[in-house]
Amino acid sequence: MDSYICEVCGYEYHPDAGDPDNDVAEGTAWEKVPEDWLCPVCGAGKDAFEVA
Repeated sequence: MDSYICEVCGYEYHPDAGDPDNDVAEGTAWEKVPEDWLCPVCGAGKDAFEVA
């Protein structure tokens, strides 16, 4: 699976790891991450992420 990087702060979302601290389970594909999810580092929205 592709990972996605925040263009604002450089945080990288890895689907294998998810974001369990913010209710995104391990193995959650980017397309399944809720639209209102925010970068856990800087608070940017999903639209600030690109394929790494």
